[in-house]
Amino acid sequence: MLKEFNFEEVDQTYADDKRSHLGERLDQLQRVVQDQEIPVLILVDGWESSGKGYVINDLTRELDPRYVRVEVFEEANEVEAQHPSVWRFWQKIPSKQEIVVYDRSFYYQVFNHDPKNEQILKKRVRELSELENTLIDSGMIIIKLFLNITQETQEQRIKELEQSPRGPKLISQEDYNQRDAYTKHLNWFDQVLEQTHTDQSPWHIISSEDRKLASKTALGLVIQEIERGMERVMLSRAEDHSPSRIADQTYDRLSQYDLDETISDKEYKDRLENLQEEAARLVYECYNHDIPIVVVFEGMDAAGKGGAIKRLTRRIDPRSYKIYGINAPDPIEDQFHYLWRFQKEFPKDGDMVIFDRSWYGRVLVERVEHFTPERDWERAYGEINQMERTLTDHGTAVMKFFLYIDLDEQARRFQDRVNDPAKNYKITPEDWRNRDKAPQYLEAMNEMLERTDSPYAPWYIVATNQKKNARLQVLDHFIDHLKSALKNHKKTSKKNGKS
Repeated sequence: MLKEFNFEEVDQTYADDKRSHLGERLDQLQRVVQDQEIPVLILVDGWESSGKGYVINDLTRELDPRYVRVEVFEEANEVEAQHPSVWRFWQKIPSKQEIVVYDRSFYYQVFNHDPKNEQILKKRVRELSELENTLIDSGMIIIKLFLNITQETQEQRIKELEQSPRGPKLISQEDYNQRDAYTKHLNWFDQVLEQTHTDQSPWHIISSEDRKLASKTALGLVIQEIERGMERVMLSRAEDHSPSRIADQTYDRLSQYDLDETISDKEYKDRLENLQEEAARLVYECYNHDIPIVVVFEGMDAAGKGGAIKRLTRRIDPRSYKIYGINAPDPIEDQFHYLWRFQKEFPKDGDMVIFDRSWYGRVLVERVEHFTPERDWERAYGEINQMERTLTDHGTAVMKFFLYIDLDEQARRFQDRVNDPAKNYKITPEDWRNRDKAPQYLEAMNEMLERTDSPYAPWYIVATNQKKNARLQVLDHFIDHLKSALKNHKKTSKKNGKS
Protein backbone atom coordinates (compact mmCIF):
# COMPACT_ATOMS: atom_id res chain seq x y z
CA MET A 1 0.00 0.00 0.00
CA LEU A 2 2.48 2.68 1.12
CA LYS A 3 5.34 1.11 -0.82
CA GLU A 4 3.35 1.30 -4.04
CA PHE A 5 2.03 4.81 -3.39
CA ASN A 6 2.97 7.22 -6.19
CA PHE A 7 3.17 10.86 -5.16
CA GLU A 8 3.26 11.83 -8.85
CA GLU A 9 -0.24 10.42 -9.41
CA VAL A 10 -2.16 12.05 -6.57
CA ASP A 11 -5.95 11.74 -6.49
CA GLN A 12 -7.33 14.97 -7.98
CA THR A 13 -11.02 14.01 -7.75
CA TYR A 14 -11.86 16.82 -5.34
CA ALA A 15 -9.16 19.31 -6.36
CA ASP A 16 -11.65 21.77 -7.89
CA ASP A 17 -14.10 21.61 -4.97
CA LYS A 18 -14.11 24.22 -2.24
CA ARG A 19 -13.52 22.87 1.23
CA SER A 20 -16.47 24.89 2.53
CA HIS A 21 -18.79 23.29 -0.04
CA LEU A 22 -17.57 19.81 0.82
CA GLY A 23 -18.01 20.65 4.51
CA GLU A 24 -21.60 21.73 3.89
CA ARG A 25 -22.33 18.44 2.11
CA LEU A 26 -20.89 16.59 5.08
CA ASP A 27 -23.06 18.70 7.39
CA GLN A 28 -26.14 17.59 5.44
CA LEU A 29 -25.08 13.96 5.80
CA GLN A 30 -24.55 14.48 9.52
CA ARG A 31 -28.23 15.31 9.89
CA VAL A 32 -29.22 12.22 7.90
CA VAL A 33 -27.12 9.77 9.94
CA GLN A 34 -28.34 11.48 13.10
CA ASP A 35 -31.98 11.00 12.07
CA GLN A 36 -31.30 7.37 11.14
CA GLU A 37 -29.27 6.78 14.34
CA ILE A 38 -26.19 5.59 12.47
CA PRO A 39 -22.96 6.23 14.41
CA VAL A 40 -19.92 7.30 12.39
CA LEU A 41 -16.30 6.82 13.45
CA ILE A 42 -13.52 8.47 11.43
CA LEU A 43 -9.94 7.35 12.14
CA VAL A 44 -7.28 9.83 11.02
CA ASP A 45 -3.77 8.40 11.17
CA GLY A 46 -0.54 8.87 9.28
CA TRP A 47 3.02 10.06 9.57
CA GLU A 48 3.94 12.49 12.30
CA SER A 49 3.87 16.09 10.96
CA SER A 50 1.61 14.95 8.10
CA GLY A 51 -1.14 17.45 8.90
CA LYS A 52 -3.63 15.38 10.87
CA GLY A 53 -4.77 18.39 12.89
CA TYR A 54 -5.21 20.47 9.73
CA VAL A 55 -7.36 17.78 8.10
CA ILE A 56 -9.43 17.12 11.23
CA ASN A 57 -10.14 20.83 11.58
CA ASP A 58 -11.57 20.91 8.05
CA LEU A 59 -13.53 17.68 8.59
CA THR A 60 -15.35 19.08 11.60
CA ARG A 61 -15.59 22.81 10.84
CA GLU A 62 -19.08 22.80 9.26
CA LEU A 63 -20.58 20.09 11.48
CA ASP A 64 -23.03 20.65 14.33
CA PRO A 65 -20.64 20.69 17.32
CA ARG A 66 -23.29 19.16 19.59
CA TYR A 67 -23.05 15.88 17.71
CA VAL A 68 -19.38 15.65 16.83
CA ARG A 69 -16.40 14.79 19.04
CA VAL A 70 -12.66 14.65 18.43
CA GLU A 71 -10.74 12.20 20.60
CA VAL A 72 -6.94 12.20 20.69
CA PHE A 73 -5.10 8.89 21.14
CA GLU A 74 -1.37 8.74 21.73
CA GLU A 75 0.45 6.60 24.27
CA ALA A 76 -1.85 4.89 26.77
CA ASN A 77 -1.93 6.68 30.11
CA GLU A 78 -1.47 4.93 33.45
CA VAL A 79 -5.12 3.90 33.81
CA GLU A 80 -5.50 2.85 30.17
CA ALA A 81 -2.37 0.71 30.37
CA GLN A 82 -3.99 -1.30 33.19
CA HIS A 83 -6.72 -2.55 30.84
CA PRO A 84 -6.76 -4.51 27.57
CA SER A 85 -5.48 -2.45 24.63
CA VAL A 86 -8.97 -2.00 23.14
CA TRP A 87 -10.53 -0.77 26.39
CA ARG A 88 -9.69 2.90 25.90
CA PHE A 89 -11.19 2.92 22.42
CA TRP A 90 -14.45 1.45 23.72
CA GLN A 91 -14.76 4.39 26.12
CA LYS A 92 -14.84 6.93 23.27
CA ILE A 93 -16.97 5.25 20.59
CA PRO A 94 -19.79 7.33 19.06
CA SER A 95 -23.36 7.10 20.23
CA LYS A 96 -26.13 6.47 17.70
CA GLN A 97 -26.36 10.19 16.91
CA GLU A 98 -22.69 11.14 16.82
CA ILE A 99 -19.80 11.50 14.44
CA VAL A 100 -16.54 10.91 16.31
CA VAL A 101 -13.08 11.57 14.91
CA TYR A 102 -10.09 9.76 16.39
CA ASP A 103 -6.89 11.77 16.04
CA ARG A 104 -4.71 8.71 15.52
CA SER A 105 -6.43 5.40 15.12
CA PHE A 106 -6.80 2.13 16.98
CA TYR A 107 -3.48 1.24 15.40
CA TYR A 108 -1.35 4.14 16.64
CA GLN A 109 0.60 2.07 19.15
CA VAL A 110 1.05 -0.74 16.63
CA PHE A 111 2.34 1.75 14.04
CA ASN A 112 4.83 3.24 16.48
CA HIS A 113 6.08 0.11 18.22
CA ASP A 114 7.69 -2.59 16.11
CA PRO A 115 7.13 -5.66 18.32
CA LYS A 116 9.96 -8.17 18.22
CA ASN A 117 7.51 -10.98 18.90
CA GLU A 118 5.39 -11.82 15.85
CA GLN A 119 2.76 -13.35 18.15
CA ILE A 120 2.31 -10.04 19.96
CA LEU A 121 1.67 -8.26 16.65
CA LYS A 122 -0.83 -10.90 15.58
CA LYS A 123 -2.63 -10.68 18.92
CA ARG A 124 -2.86 -6.88 18.83
CA VAL A 125 -4.04 -6.80 15.23
CA ARG A 126 -6.56 -9.56 15.92
CA GLU A 127 -8.05 -7.72 18.90
CA LEU A 128 -8.26 -4.42 17.05
CA SER A 129 -9.74 -6.05 13.95
CA GLU A 130 -12.33 -7.80 16.13
CA LEU A 131 -13.23 -4.45 17.67
CA GLU A 132 -13.67 -2.94 14.21
CA ASN A 133 -15.82 -5.83 13.01
CA THR A 134 -17.96 -5.78 16.16
CA LEU A 135 -18.71 -2.07 15.72
CA ILE A 136 -19.34 -2.35 11.97
CA ASP A 137 -21.65 -5.35 12.42
CA SER A 138 -23.69 -3.31 14.91
CA GLY A 139 -24.40 -0.69 12.24
CA MET A 140 -21.52 1.73 12.73
CA ILE A 141 -19.75 3.35 9.78
CA ILE A 142 -15.96 3.30 10.19
CA ILE A 143 -13.74 5.32 7.85
CA LYS A 144 -9.94 4.97 8.00
CA LEU A 145 -7.65 7.66 6.58
CA PHE A 146 -3.84 7.54 6.46
CA LEU A 147 -1.98 10.75 5.60
CA ASN A 148 1.15 10.02 3.59
CA ILE A 149 4.14 12.33 3.09
CA THR A 150 7.67 11.99 1.75
CA GLN A 151 10.75 11.96 3.94
CA GLU A 152 11.74 15.38 2.58
CA THR A 153 8.36 16.89 3.45
CA GLN A 154 8.43 15.46 6.95
CA GLU A 155 11.91 16.83 7.56
CA GLN A 156 10.92 20.27 6.26
CA ARG A 157 7.80 20.43 8.45
CA ILE A 158 9.74 19.43 11.54
CA LYS A 159 12.20 22.25 10.85
CA GLU A 160 9.32 24.71 10.48
CA LEU A 161 7.82 23.55 13.77
CA GLU A 162 11.17 23.84 15.55
CA GLN A 163 11.25 27.51 14.59
CA SER A 164 7.66 28.09 15.67
CA PRO A 165 6.68 29.23 19.20
CA ARG A 166 4.25 26.29 19.23
CA GLY A 167 6.95 23.81 18.28
CA PRO A 168 7.67 22.35 21.74
CA LYS A 169 3.98 21.52 22.12
CA LEU A 170 3.58 20.01 18.67
CA ILE A 171 6.79 18.06 18.16
CA SER A 172 7.10 14.67 19.84
CA GLN A 173 9.89 12.14 20.01
CA GLU A 174 7.99 10.10 17.43
CA ASP A 175 8.50 12.91 14.89
CA TYR A 176 12.25 12.51 15.25
CA ASN A 177 12.11 8.71 15.39
CA GLN A 178 10.24 8.58 12.08
CA ARG A 179 12.44 11.22 10.46
CA ASP A 180 15.63 9.42 11.45
CA ALA A 181 14.40 5.97 10.32
CA TYR A 182 11.92 6.83 7.58
CA THR A 183 12.43 3.73 5.45
CA LYS A 184 12.15 1.39 8.42
CA HIS A 185 8.89 3.06 9.46
CA LEU A 186 7.63 3.01 5.87
CA ASN A 187 8.09 -0.76 5.68
CA TRP A 188 6.48 -1.27 9.07
CA PHE A 189 3.51 1.01 8.34
CA ASP A 190 2.99 -0.80 5.07
CA GLN A 191 2.87 -4.17 6.84
CA VAL A 192 0.33 -2.96 9.42
CA LEU A 193 -1.85 -1.28 6.79
CA GLU A 194 -1.89 -4.45 4.68
CA GLN A 195 -2.94 -6.56 7.65
CA THR A 196 -5.74 -4.20 8.72
CA HIS A 197 -7.15 -3.32 5.28
CA THR A 198 -10.52 -5.01 4.74
CA ASP A 199 -13.45 -4.70 2.35
CA GLN A 200 -15.65 -3.54 5.23
CA SER A 201 -13.22 -0.86 6.41
CA PRO A 202 -10.46 -0.19 3.89
CA TRP A 203 -7.60 2.21 4.45
CA HIS A 204 -7.66 5.32 2.27
CA ILE A 205 -4.10 6.54 1.65
CA ILE A 206 -4.09 10.30 1.06
CA SER A 207 -1.14 12.36 -0.11
CA SER A 208 -0.64 15.15 2.39
CA GLU A 209 2.16 16.88 0.51
CA ASP A 210 -0.41 19.61 -0.13
CA ARG A 211 -2.44 19.91 3.07
CA LYS A 212 -5.29 21.81 1.43
CA LEU A 213 -5.72 19.12 -1.22
CA ALA A 214 -5.42 16.45 1.49
CA SER A 215 -8.32 18.08 3.35
CA LYS A 216 -10.45 18.18 0.21
CA THR A 217 -9.68 14.53 -0.50
CA ALA A 218 -10.44 13.55 3.10
CA LEU A 219 -13.77 15.41 3.01
CA GLY A 220 -14.71 13.82 -0.30
CA LEU A 221 -13.78 10.32 0.84
CA VAL A 222 -15.68 10.70 4.12
CA ILE A 223 -18.79 11.83 2.21
CA GLN A 224 -18.41 8.90 -0.18
CA GLU A 225 -17.89 6.36 2.60
CA ILE A 226 -20.79 7.65 4.71
CA GLU A 227 -23.12 7.35 1.71
CA ARG A 228 -21.83 3.84 1.01
CA GLY A 229 -22.09 2.90 4.68
CA MET A 230 -25.66 4.18 4.93
CA GLU A 231 -26.67 1.86 2.09
CA ARG A 232 -25.09 -1.09 3.89
CA VAL A 233 -26.72 -0.27 7.23
CA MET A 234 -30.19 0.33 5.79
CA LEU A 235 -30.00 -2.91 3.80
CA SER A 236 -28.92 -4.78 6.93
CA ARG A 237 -31.80 -3.31 8.91
CA ALA A 238 -34.26 -4.39 6.22
CA GLU A 239 -32.94 -7.94 6.48
CA ASP A 240 -33.69 -7.93 10.23
CA HIS A 241 -37.28 -8.69 9.29
CA SER A 242 -36.37 -11.92 7.51
CA PRO A 243 -37.99 -15.18 8.73
CA SER A 244 -36.63 -16.66 11.97
CA ARG A 245 -33.96 -19.30 11.83
CA ILE A 246 -34.74 -22.97 12.03
CA ALA A 247 -32.48 -24.30 14.76
CA ASP A 248 -30.38 -27.17 13.48
CA GLN A 249 -29.22 -28.13 16.95
CA THR A 250 -30.82 -28.42 20.36
CA TYR A 251 -28.98 -27.82 23.61
CA ASP A 252 -29.86 -29.48 26.89
CA ARG A 253 -26.89 -28.91 29.13
CA LEU A 254 -28.84 -28.08 32.29
CA SER A 255 -30.59 -31.44 32.42
CA GLN A 256 -27.25 -33.09 33.24
CA TYR A 257 -27.08 -31.52 36.70
CA ASP A 258 -28.31 -33.04 39.95
CA LEU A 259 -30.48 -30.42 41.63
CA ASP A 260 -31.13 -32.49 44.73
CA GLU A 261 -27.58 -32.56 46.08
CA THR A 262 -27.49 -31.36 49.69
CA ILE A 263 -25.08 -30.89 52.55
CA SER A 264 -25.61 -30.87 56.30
CA ASP A 265 -25.79 -27.70 58.35
CA LYS A 266 -22.67 -28.87 60.17
CA GLU A 267 -20.65 -29.24 56.96
CA TYR A 268 -21.81 -25.80 55.82
CA LYS A 269 -20.81 -24.21 59.11
CA ASP A 270 -17.48 -26.06 59.26
CA ARG A 271 -16.41 -25.12 55.73
CA LEU A 272 -17.90 -21.68 55.09
CA GLU A 273 -15.56 -19.49 57.11
CA ASN A 274 -12.40 -21.27 55.92
CA LEU A 275 -13.46 -20.93 52.29
CA GLN A 276 -14.25 -17.25 52.76
CA GLU A 277 -10.86 -16.65 54.33
CA GLU A 278 -9.14 -18.45 51.46
CA ALA A 279 -11.13 -16.47 48.88
CA ALA A 280 -10.09 -13.21 50.55
CA ARG A 281 -6.45 -14.30 50.66
CA LEU A 282 -6.43 -15.16 46.95
CA VAL A 283 -8.08 -11.88 45.96
CA TYR A 284 -5.37 -10.04 47.88
CA GLU A 285 -2.68 -12.12 46.18
CA CYS A 286 -4.20 -11.27 42.79
CA TYR A 287 -4.09 -7.61 43.82
CA ASN A 288 -0.39 -7.94 44.64
CA HIS A 289 0.26 -9.50 41.21
CA ASP A 290 -1.92 -6.97 39.31
CA ILE A 291 -4.35 -9.65 38.16
CA PRO A 292 -7.81 -8.20 37.43
CA ILE A 293 -10.84 -10.37 38.21
CA VAL A 294 -14.24 -10.42 36.49
CA VAL A 295 -17.01 -12.52 38.03
CA VAL A 296 -20.40 -12.95 36.35
CA PHE A 297 -23.55 -14.24 38.01
CA GLU A 298 -26.46 -15.36 35.85
CA GLY A 299 -29.27 -17.78 36.55
CA MET A 300 -32.93 -18.43 37.14
CA ASP A 301 -35.00 -15.85 39.00
CA ALA A 302 -34.89 -16.61 42.76
CA ALA A 303 -31.90 -18.92 42.29
CA GLY A 304 -29.96 -17.14 45.05
CA LYS A 305 -27.50 -14.89 43.22
CA GLY A 306 -27.64 -12.21 45.90
CA GLY A 307 -27.00 -14.65 48.73
CA ALA A 308 -24.13 -16.30 46.86
CA ILE A 309 -22.48 -12.93 46.16
CA LYS A 310 -22.89 -11.92 49.81
CA ARG A 311 -21.18 -15.09 51.08
CA LEU A 312 -18.46 -14.85 48.45
CA THR A 313 -17.47 -11.29 49.39
CA ARG A 314 -18.01 -11.57 53.16
CA ARG A 315 -14.31 -11.43 54.09
CA ILE A 316 -12.87 -9.72 51.00
CA ASP A 317 -11.58 -6.17 51.47
CA PRO A 318 -14.48 -4.03 50.13
CA ARG A 319 -11.99 -1.53 48.70
CA SER A 320 -10.78 -4.13 46.23
CA TYR A 321 -14.04 -4.88 44.42
CA LYS A 322 -17.20 -3.37 42.99
CA ILE A 323 -20.55 -5.03 42.38
CA TYR A 324 -22.76 -3.96 39.49
CA GLY A 325 -26.40 -4.99 39.44
CA ILE A 326 -27.45 -4.92 35.80
CA ASN A 327 -30.89 -3.79 34.72
CA ALA A 328 -32.26 -2.60 31.39
CA PRO A 329 -30.00 0.05 29.81
CA ASP A 330 -30.80 3.64 30.73
CA PRO A 331 -31.46 6.25 27.97
CA ILE A 332 -27.77 7.15 27.66
CA GLU A 333 -26.56 3.52 27.62
CA ASP A 334 -29.19 2.70 25.02
CA GLN A 335 -27.51 5.15 22.63
CA PHE A 336 -24.36 3.02 22.48
CA HIS A 337 -23.30 -0.47 21.46
CA TYR A 338 -24.72 -2.95 23.97
CA LEU A 339 -21.24 -3.91 25.24
CA TRP A 340 -20.21 -0.29 25.93
CA ARG A 341 -21.83 -0.07 29.35
CA PHE A 342 -19.99 -3.19 30.50
CA GLN A 343 -16.66 -2.26 28.95
CA LYS A 344 -16.50 0.95 30.94
CA GLU A 345 -16.86 -0.98 34.22
CA PHE A 346 -14.15 -3.58 33.64
CA PRO A 347 -11.52 -3.52 36.40
CA LYS A 348 -8.02 -2.16 36.19
CA ASP A 349 -5.14 -4.47 37.05
CA GLY A 350 -5.46 -5.87 40.57
CA ASP A 351 -9.13 -5.00 41.08
CA MET A 352 -12.24 -7.18 41.00
CA VAL A 353 -15.67 -6.53 39.50
CA ILE A 354 -18.74 -8.69 40.10
CA PHE A 355 -21.68 -8.47 37.70
CA ASP A 356 -25.09 -9.46 39.05
CA ARG A 357 -26.53 -10.14 35.58
CA SER A 358 -24.39 -9.14 32.65
CA TRP A 359 -23.90 -8.86 28.89
CA TYR A 360 -25.58 -12.25 28.63
CA GLY A 361 -28.89 -10.43 28.76
CA ARG A 362 -28.34 -10.01 25.02
CA VAL A 363 -28.90 -13.73 24.42
CA LEU A 364 -31.41 -14.24 27.25
CA VAL A 365 -34.04 -11.59 27.99
CA GLU A 366 -33.41 -9.62 24.77
CA ARG A 367 -33.79 -12.82 22.77
CA VAL A 368 -36.83 -14.22 24.55
CA GLU A 369 -38.70 -10.92 24.80
CA HIS A 370 -37.83 -9.94 21.20
CA PHE A 371 -36.16 -6.71 22.31
CA THR A 372 -33.34 -7.36 19.83
CA PRO A 373 -33.53 -8.64 16.23
CA GLU A 374 -32.51 -12.25 15.82
CA ARG A 375 -29.49 -11.48 13.65
CA ASP A 376 -28.12 -9.26 16.45
CA TRP A 377 -28.48 -11.67 19.35
CA GLU A 378 -27.27 -14.53 17.14
CA ARG A 379 -24.12 -12.55 16.39
CA ALA A 380 -23.63 -11.77 20.10
CA TYR A 381 -22.31 -15.25 20.97
CA GLY A 382 -19.19 -14.63 18.90
CA GLU A 383 -18.82 -11.02 20.07
CA ILE A 384 -19.01 -12.07 23.71
CA ASN A 385 -16.48 -14.87 23.23
CA GLN A 386 -14.09 -12.41 21.59
CA MET A 387 -14.54 -9.87 24.38
CA GLU A 388 -13.87 -12.45 27.08
CA ARG A 389 -10.81 -13.74 25.22
CA THR A 390 -9.47 -10.18 25.02
CA LEU A 391 -9.91 -9.85 28.77
CA THR A 392 -8.12 -13.11 29.52
CA ASP A 393 -5.34 -12.39 27.01
CA HIS A 394 -4.67 -9.27 29.08
CA GLY A 395 -4.38 -11.48 32.16
CA THR A 396 -7.87 -11.06 33.60
CA ALA A 397 -9.33 -13.98 35.54
CA VAL A 398 -12.85 -14.37 34.10
CA MET A 399 -15.31 -16.77 35.70
CA LYS A 400 -19.04 -17.12 35.15
CA PHE A 401 -21.56 -18.70 37.51
CA PHE A 402 -24.95 -19.94 36.39
CA LEU A 403 -27.27 -20.64 39.33
CA TYR A 404 -29.92 -23.21 38.50
CA ILE A 405 -33.07 -24.32 40.36
CA ASP A 406 -36.02 -26.38 39.18
CA LEU A 407 -39.39 -24.78 38.56
CA ASP A 408 -41.02 -26.30 41.64
CA GLU A 409 -38.38 -24.78 43.92
CA GLN A 410 -38.68 -21.48 42.08
CA ALA A 411 -42.46 -21.45 42.66
CA ARG A 412 -41.93 -22.15 46.36
CA ARG A 413 -39.46 -19.26 46.68
CA PHE A 414 -41.73 -16.90 44.77
CA GLN A 415 -44.59 -17.69 47.12
CA ASP A 416 -42.33 -17.27 50.13
CA ARG A 417 -41.46 -13.78 48.89
CA VAL A 418 -45.13 -12.95 48.47
CA ASN A 419 -46.00 -14.16 51.98
CA ASP A 420 -43.07 -12.53 53.80
CA PRO A 421 -43.34 -8.71 54.03
CA ALA A 422 -39.57 -8.52 54.53
CA LYS A 423 -39.06 -10.22 51.17
CA ASN A 424 -41.82 -8.54 49.15
CA TYR A 425 -39.30 -6.28 47.43
CA LYS A 426 -37.67 -9.33 45.85
CA ILE A 427 -40.71 -10.31 43.78
CA THR A 428 -41.93 -8.33 40.77
CA PRO A 429 -44.53 -8.83 38.04
CA GLU A 430 -41.61 -9.42 35.69
CA ASP A 431 -40.60 -12.52 37.68
CA TRP A 432 -44.03 -14.05 37.07
CA ARG A 433 -43.95 -13.13 33.38
CA ASN A 434 -40.54 -14.74 33.00
CA ARG A 435 -41.81 -17.88 34.72
CA ASP A 436 -44.65 -18.11 32.21
CA LYS A 437 -41.99 -18.24 29.49
CA ALA A 438 -39.83 -20.83 31.26
CA PRO A 439 -39.47 -23.12 28.20
CA GLN A 440 -38.21 -20.25 26.04
CA TYR A 441 -35.82 -19.06 28.75
CA LEU A 442 -34.47 -22.55 29.36
CA GLU A 443 -33.86 -22.97 25.63
CA ALA A 444 -31.95 -19.68 25.55
CA MET A 445 -30.00 -20.54 28.72
CA ASN A 446 -28.95 -23.93 27.41
CA GLU A 447 -27.74 -22.45 24.13
CA MET A 448 -25.90 -19.67 25.94
CA LEU A 449 -24.08 -22.12 28.21
CA GLU A 450 -23.09 -24.32 25.28
CA ARG A 451 -21.91 -21.59 22.92
CA THR A 452 -20.09 -19.31 25.38
CA ASP A 453 -18.33 -21.84 27.60
CA SER A 454 -14.59 -21.75 26.99
CA PRO A 455 -11.35 -22.82 28.66
CA TYR A 456 -10.41 -19.18 29.21
CA ALA A 457 -13.82 -18.02 30.54
CA PRO A 458 -15.68 -21.09 31.80
CA TRP A 459 -19.23 -21.42 33.02
CA TYR A 460 -19.65 -22.97 36.46
CA ILE A 461 -23.16 -24.35 36.67
CA VAL A 462 -24.28 -24.46 40.29
CA ALA A 463 -27.38 -26.34 41.44
CA THR A 464 -29.11 -24.10 43.97
CA ASN A 465 -32.16 -26.02 45.17
CA GLN A 466 -30.27 -26.04 48.46
CA LYS A 467 -28.77 -22.57 48.96
CA LYS A 468 -26.09 -23.63 51.43
CA ASN A 469 -24.66 -26.23 49.09
CA ALA A 470 -24.71 -23.71 46.24
CA ARG A 471 -22.84 -21.08 48.25
CA LEU A 472 -20.04 -23.50 49.06
CA GLN A 473 -19.85 -24.59 45.41
CA VAL A 474 -19.44 -20.96 44.32
CA LEU A 475 -16.62 -20.47 46.82
CA ASP A 476 -14.93 -23.73 45.77
CA HIS A 477 -14.99 -22.80 42.07
CA PHE A 478 -13.88 -19.23 42.81
CA ILE A 479 -10.89 -20.44 44.83
CA ASP A 480 -9.85 -23.05 42.26
CA HIS A 481 -10.12 -20.53 39.43
CA LEU A 482 -7.97 -17.93 41.19
CA LYS A 483 -5.35 -20.53 42.13
CA SER A 484 -5.12 -21.49 38.47
CA ALA A 485 -4.94 -17.83 37.40
CA LEU A 486 -2.11 -17.15 39.84
CA LYS A 487 -0.22 -20.23 38.71
CA ASN A 488 -0.52 -19.21 35.05
CA HIS A 489 0.50 -15.64 35.88
CA LYS A 490 3.63 -16.77 37.69
CA LYS A 491 4.52 -19.14 34.85
CA THR A 492 4.09 -16.37 32.26
CA SER A 493 6.03 -13.87 34.37
CA LYS A 494 8.91 -16.31 34.76
CA LYS A 495 8.92 -16.95 31.00
CA ASN A 496 9.05 -13.21 30.33
CA GLY A 497 11.78 -12.68 32.91
CA LYS A 498 9.60 -10.80 35.38
CA SER A 499 9.41 -11.41 39.11
